Amino acid sequence: MNSQDFQLFGEIVHQRSGLVLTEEKVYLLESRLVPLARRRGLDSLEDLAEEIRRHRDERLLSEIIEAMTTNETFFFRDTKPFDIFRDQVLPKLLEARAGQKSLRILNAACSTGQEPYSLAMLLSEQAAQMAGWRVEIMATDISNEVLEKAKAGLYSQFEVQRGLPIQLLVKYFQQTGEIWQIDSSIRAMVKFQHKNLLESLTDLGHFDVVFCRNVLIYFDKETKAQVLEQIHGILADDGALFLGGAETVLGICDQFKPVEGLRGVYSSASGGLMAATG
Repeated sequence: MNSQDFQLFGEIVHQRSGLVLTEEKVYLLESRLVPLARRRGLDSLEDLAEEIRRHRDERLLSEIIEAMTTNETFFFRDTKPFDIFRDQVLPKLLEARAGQKSLRILNAACSTGQEPYSLAMLLSEQAAQMAGWRVEIMATDISNEVLEKAKAGLYSQFEVQRGLPIQLLVKYFQQTGEIWQIDSSIRAMVKFQHKNLLESLTDLGHFDVVFCRNVLIYFDKETKAQVLEQIHGILADDGALFLGGAETVLGICDQFKPVEGLRGVYSSASGGLMAATG
């Protein structure tokens, strides 16, 4: 692939998704976009680039973003953040929200739904102490394709074997052949919506907890700061932000600070409920 074509694809992906493609990611472009080119009757990425220059077709540009966005996920990924949420964050929020008995969680870049459904199962397991509470999990992603899969709640044998405890599989899934479907009661706890994190998030409302894990690592510093600022605007002052283990706000955004003793958890720099944890 020549440098002009690589630059074209890189600019499209960055402008529309925030993802940064460096020169060593040529292999990724080829593996993701060659099949797209062939589906459109084109012989090469050079032909695909020329097609974009000629027509700038919005549908084609959307298909490129669909192909390039990373959708790696699995149930209870990395385990520890879910333990921290259940054992440290949730009890404080239940105490602080005892008056209104309402809890809203945002799961940004939810991919095929394993993470928000993991949170839904975790909260369902706390049903005894959350009787009468209104719980909403909002899950967003830039890809319509993965959102459709997430809404269906259908997973392969391989997918349910990745991170999902056997007792939760038996309790919350029904099997048909090699396919498992998550229970309708769990699906009802999650509302899925298409959303680009580079756009305004204010229409989603305010949240007590935001999970935005393993997303920022794909962005440059400026885009990371933009996304964190947007999240700060929709997160309650005493709320908690969960990032991936390789991500941080330090040196990027001064509106958040790490919560002492809780790796990967951040609170508003102005203080609040989670800032007292540690």
